[in-house]
Amino acid sequence: MAELWRLCAADIAALVRARQVSAREVAVDTLERIEAVNHRINAIVDYRPEEILQRAYRLDALLAQGEDPGPLAGVPVSVKINTDQASFATTNGSVLQEHLIAASNSPAVDNLIRAGALLIGRSNSPTFALRWFTDNQLHGKTLNPRDPRLTPGGSSGGGAAAVAAGMGPLALGTDIGGSVRYPAYACGIHGLRPSFGRVPAYNASSPERAIGPQLMSATGPMARTVNDLRLALAALSKHDARDPWHTSVPLSGTLATRRVALCFRPDGMPIAAEVEAALRNAALRLKDAGWQVEERERIPSLTEAASIQEQLWLGDGFERLFSSVERDGDAGAQAVVSGIRPAVAGLPSDVVARALVRRLTEARKWQTFFVDYAVLLVPVSGELPFPDDLDRQGPEGFRRVWDAQLPMRAFPAVGLPGVVVTTGAVGTTPVGVQLVAARFREDLCLEAASDIEARGEPVTVVDPC
Repeated sequence: MAELWRLCAADIAALVRARQVSAREVAVDTLERIEAVNHRINAIVDYRPEEILQRAYRLDALLAQGEDPGPLAGVPVSVKINTDQASFATTNGSVLQEHLIAASNSPAVDNLIRAGALLIGRSNSPTFALRWFTDNQLHGKTLNPRDPRLTPGGSSGGGAAAVAAGMGPLALGTDIGGSVRYPAYACGIHGLRPSFGRVPAYNASSPERAIGPQLMSATGPMARTVNDLRLALAALSKHDARDPWHTSVPLSGTLATRRVALCFRPDGMPIAAEVEAALRNAALRLKDAGWQVEERERIPSLTEAASIQEQLWLGDGFERLFSSVERDGDAGAQAVVSGIRPAVAGLPSDVVARALVRRLTEARKWQTFFVDYAVLLVPVSGELPFPDDLDRQGPEGFRRVWDAQLPMRAFPAVGLPGVVVTTGAVGTTPVGVQLVAARFREDLCLEAASDIEARGEPVTVVDPC
C-alpha cells in the first residue's frame, strides 16, 4: 500500500493489527518520508533506521503468533529530545547535554512501546525548552512545513512539524507553558496537554525537578486527528510507579451539561481579528453539534494564574538556569532569560510558598467554574502564529510574544487539561482555538474538539515549502 505516511494513527494500527499491512511496510514508508522531507525542515534530529526496522520485525512476529501487540501497533511516533529514550541523548537542545545518554525510558516512552508504537526518532526543541520557537546550537533550526517564515512553535516544534509533514501521525511533547498546544497551533494540527497527574513522567537521566515544574509540566501528544489524540492519551496514561504524582483516573466521566463558556478576551487581552473569527467559527460548529455556547466577558483570572506559573517556574533555581543558558550560549535562550529576568529580580525568598497558596485559591475558582460549564473556549494566543524568531527582535518583540501567550501560560499553573484544535488557515498561516475543562476531564475537551473538527476540513499532510 503506497503512502502509508498519509494515514492517521488509528487507521495504521487497524491495518497492522488486521495484518493487511505489516509494521515493516509502515516503517519503510515512514523512513522514506523522513529521507524525502526532513532535510527541508529539520524536525527529526536523530533516528536509527535499523533499530526501527528491527522493532517492526518484532511487532510482525507477534502478530504472526496470534498475539496483540497493542492499540498503537505499528504506529510511528517521534519523541521530544527532552524526554528520556534509552540509548539516546536527552539533549534538551543544549550543547551542555550532548552526551547525556539515557539508560532507561521515561514512563511515557515505555507506555508507547507497550502499546505497540514504532519510535521513529527524536524531535527538535529549543535550548532547555525555553521558547515558542524551535532552534538550538546543537541540532539547528526547525522550520514550519506550512510556511517557513512562521515559527513551528515551541518547545515541541520538531514534533509538530514532523506530524504536519507526514513523518509519523503522532508526536510526543511536553507542555509547561504551551509547548504542546502552541506548536500544534502553529503547524495546523491538534495537540493535547493532559491534566496534572494524568500521564506519568520521569527522567532518570536528570536531577529531580523543582516543585513548580513538577506540578505544572505535562507530557502529551500531537496529531492530525482528534481521535488520534484520544488513542494516544489512553496509551500514555497507564500507571508507572516512578511518578508519585500520577493518578489512575478513568479517561471518561459523565456529561452533566453541554454548556460551553466562550471568552474572546480573557482579562481584556487584545486579540487579532483572525483569532476572534476562528473562535466565532468554532462556536458555530459547536452549536451545530448541539452544544449550548454562552459568551462570558469574565472568567477566573488568567493573569493571576500566569503570574503563579511564572513564579513557580522561575522562583526556585532561576540563577542556575541563567548560568546554564550563558554557558550554552544559545542566543534565543539568552533572549528569554534576559527578557524575564526583571520579573524575577526582587522576588521574596518565600515566593514559591506564596505561589503554592495562591495556586490553591485559583484552582478552587476553576473547579467551581466548571461545575456550570463542560468546556471553556478561548484563544490559543492573542495573535496568529508569530514570524519566526520574533522573541529575538529586541525587548519589544519579546514582550509582544510574552503578552500574546497569556492563554498558554496560565492553565498549567492550575493543572487543567487543554486541547488545541486547528480550524483552518488564513492564507498559509494556520489558526485554531483552545478548549479547556476541569482536571481529568480531557474527554470533554476531546469531545468538543471532535465536533469542531468534524465540521471543518480534515488536516492533510503538507509537503514542506
